[in-house]
Amino acid sequence: MFDIGFLELIIVAVIALLVLGPERLPRAARTVGKWVGKARRMVSSFSQEIDRQMEIEELREQLKEQGKSLNINDDAKKIHQTVKEALSVSEETPANQTKHSEPLDNAEQGAIPPTKESGGS
Repeated sequence: MFDIGFLELIIVAVIALLVLGPERLPRAARTVGKWVGKARRMVSSFSQEIDRQMEIEELREQLKEQGKSLNINDDAKKIHQTVKEALSVSEETPANQTKHSEPLDNAEQGAIPPTKESGGS
């Protein structure tokens, strides 16, 4: 970010000691340290947000490319054909036919006639 060497830091420290004095220099150093820390956190936050946005944009592009490569109509036709074939095979198989061609009456279904306790008339 900034190219500040050790010699430049020493010069700044000596000037700050002369201008501020030994009593106010520690407080000023803490204040400057807090500002630098806040600035670093803000820069880090911005860079993380930019990275996230770039990843999201890359994912969108990938999804768009995959969506273009998919042909939904062909897939739907294949599914429809498979279902039609499965239904035609199941209609031809005699094992899938039911024993009773007529609906079952109450006795065969196991229905119990209502009693007075259960609210029947």
